[in-house]
Amino acid sequence: MKITWYGHAAFRIETAQARVLVDPFFSGNPSFQEPLRAGAIDGLTHIALTHGHDDHVGDTLAIARETGATVLANADLASWLTKRGAENVDMGNTGGTVHHSGFSMTWVQAFHSSAHVDDAGVSHSLGLPNGLVFHFEGDKTVYHMGDTDIFGDMALIQELHQPDIGLVPIGDRFTMGGAVAALSCNRFFKFQIIIPCHYGTFPIIDQSADTFVEAMNGSDKVRVPGVGETIEV
Repeated sequence: MKITWYGHAAFRIETAQARVLVDPFFSGNPSFQEPLRAGAIDGLTHIALTHGHDDHVGDTLAIARETGATVLANADLASWLTKRGAENVDMGNTGGTVHHSGFSMTWVQAFHSSAHVDDAGVSHSLGLPNGLVFHFEGDKTVYHMGDTDIFGDMALIQELHQPDIGLVPIGDRFTMGGAVAALSCNRFFKFQIIIPCHYGTFPIIDQSADTFVEAMNGSDKVRVPGVGETIEV
């Protein structure tokens, strides 16, 4: 398995059978570098979305048109994308699982919000926010937490899914901060690898992973990639 971080909450997860792009916030993302785009969408099979905020939906429509990738999103967000031209969409909702070639994906709880504000200033609700758990056939299980605070039922996610890899928001203000994110990892999960995200993008969130790394006591489970860097697991 190869996992590449593209800044903010955007990741590409590549296995022998699938190439999944999660929350492809490229345009308008000051951390993203345009030369990385070609590699990010090369051979793409799926786009998976945690929730409907613009910094997570990102370039989904454009990339889906260009690649033909199937978009996986909660029912409200999926309907909204379909009305805007997305053709290959598979929808679900919290607790549900969809099965695709080489993997399944389950929507789990997240504590956040999910809406789009249009050019006229009207807010459109796009369903509940989610974390996403990917069970890849013959490979690691990956839990992208989405945007969330810590919550006690993370223990149930561990019990039900036993994720090997955690993609964990740490930037504070809009998600849990580094110290609380570390508490969630240590109290509820038995991750083999933890990759922090949702930091360094905008001035009002934490600019580095330092608080999280410190709170994790320098654990060798933590990997802090640069933007565009691939981790092989």
